[in-house]
Amino acid sequence: MDLAFAVGNAGASTDLGLARTLTGRNNGLQRNLRLKVPSRSLPGTASSSSESQHSGKGKALAGFAAAAVAVAARGLRRLRRIRRRQAAGPQVSTKLSPESLGWKVDDDAVLKQRLELALERGGLSGTALKQNRQWPSKAEVLQAIPKDCLVKQTGRSLAHAAASTLQVLFCGYLAWKYIPMTTAAIPLWIIYAVVQGTLATGPWVIGHECGHSAFCDEKWLQTTVGYVLHTALMVPYFSWQRSHAVHHAKTNHMTEGETHVPRLQKGEKNKYKTIAGLLGQNFVACTRLLTHLVMGWPAYIVGGATGGPAYGKTNHMWPFAPFSNGEKDLFPGMWKKKVLMSDVGILGMAGLLFWWAKHAGFASVFALYLAPLMVTNCWLVLYTWLQHTDVDIPHYDKENWTWVKGAFHTVDRPYGPVLDYVHHRIGSTHVAHHVCAAIPFYKARKATEALKEKFPDLYLYDPTPIHKALWRVASRCTAVQKAKGGEKGTYIFT
Repeated sequence: MDLAFAVGNAGASTDLGLARTLTGRNNGLQRNLRLKVPSRSLPGTASSSSESQHSGKGKALAGFAAAAVAVAARGLRRLRRIRRRQAAGPQVSTKLSPESLGWKVDDDAVLKQRLELALERGGLSGTALKQNRQWPSKAEVLQAIPKDCLVKQTGRSLAHAAASTLQVLFCGYLAWKYIPMTTAAIPLWIIYAVVQGTLATGPWVIGHECGHSAFCDEKWLQTTVGYVLHTALMVPYFSWQRSHAVHHAKTNHMTEGETHVPRLQKGEKNKYKTIAGLLGQNFVACTRLLTHLVMGWPAYIVGGATGGPAYGKTNHMWPFAPFSNGEKDLFPGMWKKKVLMSDVGILGMAGLLFWWAKHAGFASVFALYLAPLMVTNCWLVLYTWLQHTDVDIPHYDKENWTWVKGAFHTVDRPYGPVLDYVHHRIGSTHVAHHVCAAIPFYKARKATEALKEKFPDLYLYDPTPIHKALWRVASRCTAVQKAKGGEKGTYIFT
C-alpha cells in the first residue's frame, strides 16, 4: 500500500470527523483543506508516475494539515477549560476545624469529635462556635438599629391584626359551612386543622407584638388587642408576657434562661443517648418531636417544662405554692396579680367553649377549634425551639453570659414567603426581634439588614430547610456539657 495514500486517507478521515465538532472558523479552514485533497483513483485506472507522486504528496500534506487542525482545536478547548476554571476561582477546601475557630482540643479527643460533628451537621459555618470574638456593648448594638424602625404605626398594626383575624374567621366559616361532621370527612378535617392552625398563628404573633409593646403607642389599645387575641387562643396574656420577657432578657443562659433551656449532661451519656443506642436515633427524634411540639406548650404553661432551673417549678395560672419554689421568682411583685387577671380571661374562654360544646357537641368544638389550636401551639414551640437551639449554638453559664451574647445566639431561618406573610416574619427576623423587641414586625426586615451590615461576624442565619433543621435539633440537641477547650463557661451539645 502507498504510504502517502494511507496517510492521506487517515488525514481525510480525521478531517471529516472534526468537521462536525469544531467551531465555525475551523470548519471554514477544514472545508478548504478537503477541497485540496485529491480524489482516490479507482483500481485499474491508468495514471502516469509523476501524477501518482504528485497525488501522494498532496494527500500527505492534507493529512498533516488536518492533524495540525485537530491539535489546534484540542488546544483551544483546553484553553477554554483553563479560563473557565480561572474565572471560577481556586478550589479551596471549605472544611472547618475546631482549631481554625480558636478551640484548644489537642488533649481532648471527645471534645474535638463533638465539635467536628457539630461543624459537619450544623448550618452556621462555625460562626456561633468561633472563639475570642469581639463583643460590642449593648448600647453599640442598639445604636445600630435605624431610629425609624422603632416608630409604631397604629393604623398599620390594626390593619395587620384585622387581616389575620379575618383570615381565621373566614377559614372557620368555610369549614363549618361545607365540611360535614362525619367519619368519612375526617381527612378534610385534618387538612382544615393544619391550615386553620397555621393561620391562627398570625393573631398569636400579633398578641406577642402587643406583649412586647411593639404594636402601638396607645397602651390601653395595645393591651386590649393583646389580651383579647391571646385569650381567644387560650394563652394567659400577662403571665406569658412576663415569662417571655425573661426569655428575652436571659437568652441562652444555662440557669436563668426561660424556655428550651437544655438539659445538663453528667457523665459520658444522657438518657437519650442510651435510648438511641437501643432503639436508634430516629426513635429519639420522633419521641422528642412528640413531646415538644404536641405536649410542650401545655407542659410549659402548667409545669414550667424546659424553663430555667433558677425558677424551680412554675405555673402560668397559679404563681403561689407549691409553684414558684426556685432561687428566683418568675412572677415577682405585681406580676402575681396580673397572672390572676390572665386567669379571668382563660376561665371566660373555657366557659364559652363549654357552652358551645353543650349546644353543638364536643366533636364540633374539637374539629373547629381544639384541633387547629394544637397546630398553633406546635408552631409556637417550633419557632422558639429553632431560633435558639442547634448543634452548633452554645449556651453560657452565669459568670460568662452577657445580654449581647444571648441576643446574637439567636438565629434567623428561611420560612418562605407564605409563612413570612401569615406569621409576620417572626422566624426570619428573629435576631432583630431579640436585639430590640419593641421593633414592629413590619420594620424588622430593615433592622435585620442593619444588623447584618454592622455585625457580619455575629449575625446568625442558617439556610437549612426548616424540616431538616427541626429533625436535626430533635435528634441531636438532647443535652449539653461544659467545654473546657474554649471560652470559659461555654456549653455545647453532646
